[in-house]
Amino acid sequence: MRSPTDLSRAPNSIEVESMACVLEGQHGFFAAGIAEFLFHLSRDRGDTGRAQMWTRVAQSIRDRESVRIAHR
Repeated sequence: MRSPTDLSRAPNSIEVESMACVLEGQHGFFAAGIAEFLFHLSRDRGDTGRAQMWTRVAQSIRDRESVRIAHR
């Protein structure tokens, strides 16, 4: 795994899913909102690579939530 500050390449799907799992584990229902907040923070600071990464994390969390709801 690469350094957390190294965004010279886009994160792979395993890294995105890992980040989504950690956010869900720590923040539960609020995980997607936190990822969205981090997206906006990164975008506003001009860090497009990190902003894109947080978008993927938020989408992953939403996708997983949709699957859980559909299987109730």
